[in-house]
Amino acid sequence: MENSASNRQDTKTWAVRRVGTVTFAISKPKRSRRKLRQSRLKNRRRAR
Repeated sequence: MENSASNRQDTKTWAVRRVGTVTFAISKPKRSRRKLRQSRLKNRRRAR
């Protein structure tokens, strides 16, 4: 069980790519579909 958790942690990390001499392209991991759905359900936007 610990093995799968550590593997999941390794794949979802921040990625840094060097573009120029002082320029970096930083990308963060995407949210999982389950967490995205839960946040949308809990934080519903009301009609304006």
